[in-house]
Formats: sequence, structure tokens, C-alpha cells
Amino acid sequence: MTFARWYNRSLNKIWGFVEDRTSMKKWALRPQPDFTFKPSYWTGAFVVNAFLYQVISGALLLLYYQPSTAPTLTACGQTAGAFSVAPAAWCSTYYIINSVPMGSLLLSTHLYGAYAMIFLMFLHFFRGYYVGVYKAPREFSWMVGTLLLLATLGMGFTGYLLPYTQLSLNATNVGIVLALRLPTVGPLIGPFILADGTSQGLLSRMFDAHVLLIPVALAALLYAHIALFESHGIAPPATSDPLQRRRFTEKEDKKHVPFMPHIFFYITKWGLLYVGVLFGIAALWPWQLTAYAGNVAAAGIVTEPDWYFLWLFKLVDFTGVTPVIAVAVTNVLLVYVLLLPFLDRSKRTHPRDRPFFIWIATSLLGFFVLMTVWGGETPGVQIAPMQVATTIGPIFLVNAVVIGLFHWRYRQSYRRRLASRAEPFAGPFPSGRPAPAAPVGTTEVGARE
Repeated sequence: MTFARWYNRSLNKIWGFVEDRTSMKKWALRPQPDFTFKPSYWTGAFVVNAFLYQVISGALLLLYYQPSTAPTLTACGQTAGAFSVAPAAWCSTYYIINSVPMGSLLLSTHLYGAYAMIFLMFLHFFRGYYVGVYKAPREFSWMVGTLLLLATLGMGFTGYLLPYTQLSLNATNVGIVLALRLPTVGPLIGPFILADGTSQGLLSRMFDAHVLLIPVALAALLYAHIALFESHGIAPPATSDPLQRRRFTEKEDKKHVPFMPHIFFYITKWGLLYVGVLFGIAALWPWQLTAYAGNVAAAGIVTEPDWYFLWLFKLVDFTGVTPVIAVAVTNVLLVYVLLLPFLDRSKRTHPRDRPFFIWIATSLLGFFVLMTVWGGETPGVQIAPMQVATTIGPIFLVNAVVIGLFHWRYRQSYRRRLASRAEPFAGPFPSGRPAPAAPVGTTEVGARE
């Protein structure tokens, strides 16, 4: 017996013993089909891995962080300028970077991990949009996922202020102004955000939201999302067949790959790769702490948020776009995404069968990328209406032309395939009845894509 066979047999015996004693099959997640062992099917699991690392690294940072704006002399170093004016929040961040063993690496990975989690959330969102996973019976799963994306952005917004730099304070104040302009909701949430109107009250509310309120909401939404995933299973591949089933039967589930240990190890492999890349980036480009809030040297600093809110800040720079209009645009996009499963009623999930909704997604993606780059290059610079039209208009126009041509070409080829499959039936049957048309379900377009 070779070593490999002996090793595999021994491992199977050990794992069988563990499964028998723990009843693991009863509480493990449902099995999944073989075709799902591709990274594109597990973008949601990547987000969960990123979230778990944020929880662990954030808990370690809490051991040293002080959510206070009171002046302190603790370990601020010479970069604080004057010991008597440096806020405790900034000083504790400085202490983490310069005095805690591997503190700079820990703080940098937490910050970059937040960026990565938000990026993975957007990747998961657009992947689901393009392949139509929001269609029946997964409408509520899509809506819960949208709320998860909002909660993740809220985590990023509230965490941005915690180092208490002048840059983060300015950006947070602009974001709060936009939030307070919400009709009806703005005046209601104002007292909860601003507290007693002092800087300490604002920092305390952001800290509480970042470490307690939003994480609890995230955990609850994540549980609901996973529960719905367990109920419906993973979505089948996108298809042009409107009759294709959208969930697997119990009999099919038994033939699929079990979650423990195969899928668990598969996800763990990608999770370890994610952590390794994150540590490598943080080691090569550690995060730099800028001047604290109230430092006279930071008086002329340009207000600029993190990259995931740059598009909204740049939108306010457009001539004629007030904060109210910017908030209204955001709300319209949110309502559209939430109600998308009920707006797109087609039973076909392949992107080529949904040209209008694919045009919206591709145009919005191009719009967000352009606005993010634009906001990073020219923050606070006013943009004239003509420049807005000539810069953003081509995105929507070019996407319409390209998607329209692809859809027209697909419809032409579809008709040719339909006609070619109907040719063998040409002419009357022996009984004299006319030949029936080829059933749509038997055409090539009915196959899985």
C-alpha cells in the first residue's frame, strides 16, 4: 500500500469518527453541486471571510483604542506638535502604530480589509445582478443582500472618523450633512448621530455604531442571508430556458459534494490566500496617520472621503446639484436595487435575454468607476453642466449601442437556429397534417449556459 492511499484511508476514518460523534451532517451547510467549485460561485463566501477578519482585527484594536476627544499626553510622540492639544483618539491610534508590537500591521490590515470587504461586496452584487440570481425564488435573499451592502458601507463610514484626523472629521461632517438632508428621516436620525452637538458626542456615536450597532445588524442580516441560501441552495447557471428549475431537489442534494469537509476546506483555502495577500499589501504599504483634528497645520486640508463614497462627493460638485438632489439620486438607486426582483419579471436569467437591465447595470458600473476616479483627481472642483454631459453621457450611450447590437445579433442567430431545427419537419406528415414547429424547449437556447 502506497503512503498516499494509507494517508487518505486514515484521514477518512478519522473524519468519519468525528462526523459520527458530533452529528456534523445535521448542522453543516447543505451540499453543493460539482460545477460550483469555481471562485465566481463563492464571492459571497469571500465576503464572509473578510468580515470574520475584520471582527478579529477590530477586537484586537479595541484593546488599545480610546474613543475620546479629550487632550492627552499618552505616547503621542513629537509628531503631535504640542502634547496638550492632541485628542486621545488620535494619540491611541498613534500608540497602536508606533508602540504596540506589530500594531502598524494590525491597523493597516484592518483598514485595507475594510476596503477589500466593500470591494468584494460590490463584486458579489454585480456578479449576482448579471447572472440573475435575484429571480424567483430568491427575491428576499437579494433584498437582504442589498441591506448587507448598505450596512457594510455604514461600517466604513462610521469607522472613518475613529482615528480622529482632520481629514476624517471633515469628510464625516460632509456625510452627516447629506444624511440630515434626507426627507422625513433626516430630522429623526439627526439627534442620534449628533448626540449633544459636541465633538465628543459625535465620536462616541460613531464608535458605538461601528463596534456594536452595525455589527449586530450585520450579523443578523448575514444569518438571514445564509438561512435563505440554505433554503433555496445555490442558483443554477444562467440560462435562456424559462422552464428551467431554480432550485435543486432533495434527491439531487444527496448526490452533491458535502459541505464538510470538502466545501469548508475549499473556502478556507481562499480565506487563507485572502489573509496572506492582505498582510503582504499592509506590510509593503502601511497606512500613514495624518494630522489630528484641530491641528493648525491641517487647516487647509482638502476634504476627501474613502474611495467608496467619492462618487457621491463628486456628484455634489456638479453645478446645480444640491445635497438634497444627491441624496434623492442615492435613494432612487437604492429603491431600484431593492425592488429589482419585482421589476425584472422575465423568467430567463441569461444576460443576453435581459438587455435593458444589463444596460442599466453596465452603465451604473461605468458611472461609479468614472465618478470615483474623477472625485479622487479633482476633489471639491466645480463641474459645469456641459462638461458633465460630455463626460458621463457617452457611458450610457455607448453601452446602449453595444448591448443593443449584441442583443440584435443574438436574436438573429436565435431565429436562424430555430428555422434550421424546423427544416426536418417541412412538408406534410403521411396523415396529411402539417408539420408542427420545433418546440422552444428543445432548441439550443433551452440548454444550460
